[in-house]
Amino acid sequence: MALVIAAATPFHGHVQPVLTVAADLVRRGHEVVVLTGSRFAEDVRAAGALHVSLPPAADFDDRRLEQHFPGRAAFPTGPAQLDYDMKHVFGDPTAAQYQALRTLLARRFPASVVISDPLFLGTTALALSAPPGRRPVTVGLGITMPTLLSEDAPPIGLGMPPLLGEGAKKRHREMNDQVKEAFAGAQRHIEENFKGSGTELPGFILDCLATVPDHYLQLTVPGFEYPRGDLPSSFRFVGPLPAAPRAPRPLPEWWAEVECARQPVVAVTQGSFDNRDLGRLVRPAIEALADQDVLVVAATGRADGPAEIEAGGPVPENARVGGYVPFDALLPYASVLVTNGGYGGVHQALRHGVPLVVGGDGEDKPEVAARVQWSGAGLDLRTGQPSPEAVRDAVLAVLGEPGYHARAAGLRAEIERHDALDAIAEVVARAAS
Repeated sequence: MALVIAAATPFHGHVQPVLTVAADLVRRGHEVVVLTGSRFAEDVRAAGALHVSLPPAADFDDRRLEQHFPGRAAFPTGPAQLDYDMKHVFGDPTAAQYQALRTLLARRFPASVVISDPLFLGTTALALSAPPGRRPVTVGLGITMPTLLSEDAPPIGLGMPPLLGEGAKKRHREMNDQVKEAFAGAQRHIEENFKGSGTELPGFILDCLATVPDHYLQLTVPGFEYPRGDLPSSFRFVGPLPAAPRAPRPLPEWWAEVECARQPVVAVTQGSFDNRDLGRLVRPAIEALADQDVLVVAATGRADGPAEIEAGGPVPENARVGGYVPFDALLPYASVLVTNGGYGGVHQALRHGVPLVVGGDGEDKPEVAARVQWSGAGLDLRTGQPSPEAVRDAVLAVLGEPGYHARAAGLRAEIERHDALDAIAEVVARAAS
């Protein structure tokens, strides 16, 4: 049995994959403490682990970011807001996270392994605080695309695939230099935060997220990520995590129509978190396909979601709108998924061999969408607020071109050859031996 600390920045999208890992390690007989935000205490206990809250300087409620970071609203979605987030949302908690880890290790829980999402920078500071053997083994979970700069691919943030042909590597290096220049202020700010924890950041922060941990386990397969010849030896593709177990929910009253549908089923979602305004993607998709021979199944991810859609106008006859629709039940019937592009949700679709139409903005979603199109598994709408016409054209293109389904099936087969939980458990077992 190993003692494991699983640490997560208190965002829903960061905590859930860490909890999936924690629950699996508990099932395998390990003792796990989850260090994260106070609002996730019940979720941690449901996973069978012990919850420890982050100290106030590092704890916040991601549903109310404007209360914790009042200056954030002044920056528009995009590079300016990312710069703010790197400085204040992720950078400023570094010393408090690091001290919480040190205190937990020294007084209550002498773990042999610390697993965390990459932006939990307290773990990065822990890895820098002492050489291996004098501290726990650190494991970074690649819950989104690699942030490493490379001469083989553009830097993240541009939402573009690798350039091809003569001069591509040179152009990638030039773009990397531009990103470093744009991040210079954030870099200095984060370096000061590391000094506050008594450590020194050894390079560019977007590189360090993946190079500093002893192990970096990317939660995808090579076929969904831009090829790079300069990855460190500690970097490994392990495949996506399985969907987190959820309490059983009753299927919608119209579910038999999904099971018996003769026409293609088009699933639509804005995810389980970024769904406050269903007019961004769900409503346009419903309107776009109203006159097509398809069955549209919109999963709003909210109990009041169907009421919001109905308040916006009549629901077309070929559309069914639900609150919480279990995607493990829906995706086997889906011919295409229209989604805002969350990393986990996209991989859930690919696990079922379902091609995608992606319309998302903010956070990592443009990068996910770009990889969907680059991989051949679907189309990128290049906006988080597409017009109904754009959605319709993309859905019909994916339904009408067998290549999208073939590529999604190929990625499904590649995913089936990986087991992320086994790979993580192997690292834990080696560290504890």
